[in-house]
Amino acid sequence: MPAIIELRQISKHYGSVIGIEHVELSVEDGEFLTLLGPSGCGKSTLLRMIGGFEEPTTGQIILSGQDVTDLPPQKRNVNMMFQDYALFPHMTVGQNIAYGLKMRGIGKVEARQKAEGALDLVSMPDKIDQMPHQMSGGQRQRVALARAIVREPKVLLLDEPLSALDANLREQMQIELKHIHDKLGITFIMVTHDQTEALVMSDRVIVMESGLIAQDGTPEDLYERPATPYVANFIGTTNLLPGQITARNEVGTRVEIGGQSLLTHYEKVPAQDSVQVGTRPEKARFLSGEDAEEDNTLLGCVVECIYHGNSLRTTVRLNDEQNFHVDAMLPMGMARAASPKPGDEVRIAVDPDNILMFEIGS
Repeated sequence: MPAIIELRQISKHYGSVIGIEHVELSVEDGEFLTLLGPSGCGKSTLLRMIGGFEEPTTGQIILSGQDVTDLPPQKRNVNMMFQDYALFPHMTVGQNIAYGLKMRGIGKVEARQKAEGALDLVSMPDKIDQMPHQMSGGQRQRVALARAIVREPKVLLLDEPLSALDANLREQMQIELKHIHDKLGITFIMVTHDQTEALVMSDRVIVMESGLIAQDGTPEDLYERPATPYVANFIGTTNLLPGQITARNEVGTRVEIGGQSLLTHYEKVPAQDSVQVGTRPEKARFLSGEDAEEDNTLLGCVVECIYHGNSLRTTVRLNDEQNFHVDAMLPMGMARAASPKPGDEVRIAVDPDNILMFEIGS
C-alpha cells in the first residue's frame, strides 16, 4: 500500500523544551494508526502538526505526495475530531454536520443529503432535526464523527475521541469506530493514552516516550514482543525483575533471580549478564503438589488477592522481597476459597516461551 502521510525528521521545540524530536513516520492509505503514550509524550503535538494546527520547528509533512508543511488546516484534505466534539448548540444535528459543506459553497439540498448519508453511516438516520442538548454523550460523539467524515477527507485525525464517554459506552464505541473505519476505507490516525483502545481498534500502534517513538508495530507485536520495559509496562502490566544470566546455550538462557533460577527461550539475549526479566501476570500460574515435575518456577508468599470478577490478581512476595503478580481466570462457579490466600506459600510456574529479557537501562 502506498504511503498517504510521510513525516520526515519532524521536530517541535518550545524554546528549550523538546516536544518532538526527529520523528520519521510513514502511514499507509486506509490504515488505522494510533499514537499511544502518557500525557506529555508528544502524541497530541504530532497529531496537531499533521492537521496543520501547529508548525514543526524542523522537518517535512508529506500528504499524498505533496509537501503540506507550511499549509494551513483548510488547505489540507485532512479533518480532525476533537475531544469535546464542539457542536454548535443553536444548530440542529443536520446543520452541525452540514456546516463545513456550507462553508465550501455546497447548496442546502445537497448538503442535507450528504448529512443524511453521514448520519446513516453512524447509525443515527432519524436524528437529523434534533438539537445537540436532546442527545446523549454517545449520540453527540457520533454527530461529531459524522461531521468529520461528511467532507470525505483523505485522513481523519481523532484526538482522544472517546475520553468523554463512560466505560460501557466507551467499549461499545471502540468497536463501532473500528467498523466505521472499515466501511469508509480512509486513513484514521488516533491519539489516546488508553492501551485497550489502541489494541482493540488499531492496525498499527506507535508508542511514544518523551517526544520519540519508543516502538512501532502491530498490537500483537507490542503486547507479545515489547522492545523496552517502558513499552512492556505501558502496554498491559508486566512483572519486571532484576536478574543475572548464568548460562547461554542451545536450550535457552538461564537467569538467576534472587537466588531462584528461570529458563527463557527469548531470542533477543542481551550481551551483558545483568538483565531485567519480564513476564505478563496472565502467563504465570500457580502449581499444586501434583505438579512436582515443573521446574521453571518461583517460590514466594501471597500478600494480596484482588477480585476482578472473572479473574483474581494475586500478589506474591518472592524471597528477595520483589513482588510478582499472577492473574488467574476464575472458571464459572469457582469459589474464591479455592484460590491462594494471603499468607500461603506458593509455587509459580512460568513457561520459558513467555519470559522476556531486557538490557538494564533499556
